[in-house]
Parts: sequence; structure tokens; C-alpha cells
Amino acid sequence: MPGFELFGDLERKEVNDVLQSGVLMRYGFDGMRQGHWKAKELESEIKKQLNVAHVQLLNSGTAAVSVALAAAGVGAGDEVIMPCFTFVASFEAIMMLGAIPMLVDIDDTLTLDIEAVKRAITPKTKAIMPVHMCGSMANLNALKEICNTNELILIEDACQAIGGTYNGKSLGTIGDVGCFSFDFVKTVTCGEGGAVVTNNPDFYKNADHYSDHGHDHHGQDRGAETHPFLGYNFRISELNAAVGLAQAKRLPEFLEIQKKNYTILRKALSDIPEITFRTVPEGGVESYAFLNFFLPDLEMARRTSEAFKQAGIDGCFHYYDNNWHYVRKWEHLKNIKSLFPISNELKIGLKYLHTKSFEQSDHYIGRNISCLIKLSWSEDEVNERASKMVEAIKFSI
Repeated sequence: MPGFELFGDLERKEVNDVLQSGVLMRYGFDGMRQGHWKAKELESEIKKQLNVAHVQLLNSGTAAVSVALAAAGVGAGDEVIMPCFTFVASFEAIMMLGAIPMLVDIDDTLTLDIEAVKRAITPKTKAIMPVHMCGSMANLNALKEICNTNELILIEDACQAIGGTYNGKSLGTIGDVGCFSFDFVKTVTCGEGGAVVTNNPDFYKNADHYSDHGHDHHGQDRGAETHPFLGYNFRISELNAAVGLAQAKRLPEFLEIQKKNYTILRKALSDIPEITFRTVPEGGVESYAFLNFFLPDLEMARRTSEAFKQAGIDGCFHYYDNNWHYVRKWEHLKNIKSLFPISNELKIGLKYLHTKSFEQSDHYIGRNISCLIKLSWSEDEVNERASKMVEAIKFSI
């Protein structure tokens, strides 16, 4: 990742189709389209690639999470269990519906700790939302068992993990509903875009209507459509979908490149005895979008991160000191800094963040370095990068 590194003739052709038709909206204007329906085509391509029954395209991954939650009936006052290591969009999407994000610890998978999830369940819990960060997954069998036992909804945030699998099934298709992001830095990019995927026809119908002002999409006259329930505008444009369509067709190619580059780097780092790698749950296969490894302690990780920068090794992240991805610096969430009044129910629900600590997560995130795997590297560049990384780590140790 990211897919924009390999933009080519296929992306240009799909975009030119849209520009030549002049129709940028995914719905309506049938006569003008010249047969081009890029959003529909991309939904079909994703269904085929992921082997899932239903796909609803949206204008962002953040929108995908909110729409998935709403489609499953999650709303005001409901608690959604999620990890404290993710992108800020995960809790933003929950709060937009008036639901309460319940942050819990991660383990060495860099995803939800199963025991922490169990301890977080209350009578208000409505859903569990694992976030498959940096290309790998949570222990989904255990989470499904918890959800089945407690009658909870399992929502997979697979925004960073397209192409990963668990027990032979594509990530995002294993829970009740899944979410993907196709923003500019994802393996498959639309520029901006996202998708909700599900095998539940009711959840799909809800997502389809809710994401387009409640339109029922029956018949061919948009003006005559009814609105079974309230909705909002989370539509993707045909231009964005056109880019994504070309990219999605290339997903197997992208995954092969990612795996090759990941394997070279991991093999080189495996010779350093002080390094351990993130745990991938049994039955899981990463998307190979990131290489994640642990150093012995926080200070060594900080020194390594700085050594990488000094050596010109870009795309490697130490999330412990990061503002976007880890709870430690989410002061705007902890203090509920909002442009509009927040409901008392949500204020009360988030009070736990004033006193809750995440020592276990600190232990893993503090020692973790996460390295982006680029698609555009030549084999020589990957080997050179591997040598520089090894040298920088040995210097830091």
C-alpha cells in the first residue's frame, strides 16, 4: 500500500469513461451515462473479490463505520466496545450516532484483548468492534463466541486490512457487518471512499437506504422513490468509484507485491534476537500492508524510531507518541471538545476515560514499530531498505 503508487492506464480509462458521460453522481441520469455505472461495478467487483453477498459503497471509511452501526441498529446510549489502538475515526463514527465508545486494552496482536472485552460488557453493550489495524486481525472466533453468548453485534473495522483472511474468509465478511476504507493511502484507493459489506440482507437494505437520505431505490424514477426512514448523504461519486474500480481489479497484484516486500524485510529483521513480531491469530493471514515488530522496551523503540528518521527510512511509525492512533494523546476525546453540545448520556458514558489507564496497551504500543509496505519499491530498494533498518536497529540496541 498505497495503491496510488501504481496508478496507470486502467485508472485513467475508468475516470475518462465518467468524464465523457458527464455524470458524476452514482444514482439517476440513466440516459446520459452511456452505460457507465462505476459505483455499481465496483460493488460487484468487491463482492467477487471478498466472496460476500452485499456491498454498499460510501464516501469514506468513517462513513462506512457509522452506516454499519446504524444499519445494525446501534444508536444513542448504546455502548460499542472497541480497541484503544485505532484511527480516531473509529470513535468519531460511534459518537456521531450518539453511541458510547468503550475503549479497552489490546494484546500482542495489536487488536482487542479478549479478556478485556469480556470485562467491558455491561447491560448497555450493543456491539463489539474489532479494528484490524495495520493489516492483521483480532481473534475473531473468540469474539464471535462472546457476541453469540451475549447477543451482541460483531462489526469488523477492516479499513486497514483489505486482502487479509481468517480461516479462509476475507476480513470484513466474518462478523455481522464489515467496513472498509478506500482513502488515498489505502491498498485500494478511490481517493476518498469506503464500503459496508455484509451477508445480512436487512443490514444491507438499511445501509443502502440510510446512506442516500433514506431513498428506497425502487424503480427508475429517483423523484418517485419513497423514504422508509430517515437517512443522510454518504454517497460516493462516480469519479471516486471509477478510480476504485480499476484499483480493486488489481487487488491480487497489489497483495502479491506487498507479501514479497514484507517477506524480504521480515527475514532481514528476524536475525536480530532482540526483535519479536506481532502475533497473528491462528488461521489468520495478514494483508502484508505493514510489518509490525516489538523492541525490548519503550526507550529502545524511541531510539529506533529516531534512528530510522536519521537514516532516511520513511513510513515507519512509533504510535506511542502519535496523536491520531493511540488513546494516550486523545485529549479531545477525553475532554469531549466538541463544536456542538454533547448529550448528557454520552458525557456520562465517557467519564470512565478520566480515570481509566491502559498499562497493558502501553506495554505493546510503547515497544512497537509499524512499517508501511510500499508497492512501488524495486527488489533492490527493498533489500537496501532492509540493510538500513537492520543497521539502525542494531545501533539503537
